[in-house]
Amino acid sequence: MASGSAAARAAEEPPPPEPPAEQKPPLLQPPPAQEEFSFLPLVHDIIKCMDKDSQDVHQVLNELKNKFQEMRKLISSMPGIGVSPEQQQQQLQNLREQVRTKNELLQKYKSLCMFEIPKE
Repeated sequence: MASGSAAARAAEEPPPPEPPAEQKPPLLQPPPAQEEFSFLPLVHDIIKCMDKDSQDVHQVLNELKNKFQEMRKLISSMPGIGVSPEQQQQQLQNLREQVRTKNELLQKYKSLCMFEIPKE
């Protein structure tokens, strides 16, 4: 019956406190494909158009300009972009403290005898 009392103790203990909302990392979207970050193909196309004296150079330049604008929007919408380095250090310190505390609790729970061995 010792396992029942251990289960009862586990049910009575409140769950560990959640970190404050500002410390939770935002849900991240999957990263865009690697090709979306590359400007080199567009620069290469511009150089090719200039070598051929093609009129398409303006179109390719506009594509490059649009790509830069998209990347600026992406960077400005990244989570944590407005957080100062000092705030980032403080958040990191808080998270390290939480990890240390949780590791201590884990070691404490591991050292507890969860089952009583019946003596015969």
